[in-house]
Amino acid sequence: MSAERCKLLYDGECPICRREVRWLRRVDRRGRLEFVDISAPDFSAAQYGLTEEAVQGALHALLPDGRVARAMEAVRAAYRAVGLSWVVAPTAWPILRPIFDRTYRVFARNRLRIGRWLGRDG
Repeated sequence: MSAERCKLLYDGECPICRREVRWLRRVDRRGRLEFVDISAPDFSAAQYGLTEEAVQGALHALLPDGRVARAMEAVRAAYRAVGLSWVVAPTAWPILRPIFDRTYRVFARNRLRIGRWLGRDG
């Protein structure tokens, strides 16, 4: 990973996640995101210092400075990387942050079910 790139660990089994990754690939004109599918047979969370349970529970972003962002912070990092931080900026506002963070946790736990319910095949 170059000094400028952010590595996004996403669930390729999740139709909504696949759709979002396809969109992020299209808008990432500067090549600032690298995508790693945690459902790939050769994926190992340990190589990133994480557990399988952790990566299955939330989106993770490995930031250029070596930090790991999780859940909504990883979403914000991905959008920042592609130059669209303004889209998710309200999710970090102090009064809204707890609401978006809780909503993300509910989504992450139920993402496969939600994807099926919405009829998304990714």
